[in-house]
Amino acid sequence: MINKVTLVGNLGRDPEIRTLETGVKVGTFSLATNENYKDKNDNWQTLTEWHNIVVWRGLAEKAERELKKGSLAFVEGKITHRKYTDKEGVEKTTTEIVANTLYSLEKREQGTSGPIPPPTIEQGGEKDDLPF
Repeated sequence: MINKVTLVGNLGRDPEIRTLETGVKVGTFSLATNENYKDKNDNWQTLTEWHNIVVWRGLAEKAERELKKGSLAFVEGKITHRKYTDKEGVEKTTTEIVANTLYSLEKREQGTSGPIPPPTIEQGGEKDDLPF
């Protein structure tokens, strides 16, 4: 069985990073993906989906260094569902993407340090830039 999600979208807020008592870092941020389509009147419409992203350890540190609200990012991970109890004692369920791959897709400015571009992979003897 496979549980794999690939998203390319823009951050809706700066990543929130916290350190657990064990010293492990965990981060969360929202990511917006857009789908464009023509409606029955032949007008272009945009449907925006919001995704809750969770990053752990090194990816949390990378998100903190490289991402900010509005950043374009590539996220790959798995869909998870989690139950929690809110402040009023009501049990709720949330759906999250736990990332295992994270790249900033922002362009680097020449002469400045910044996010590392996504790596290339070999496919059939040809190099392709990820994620396209």
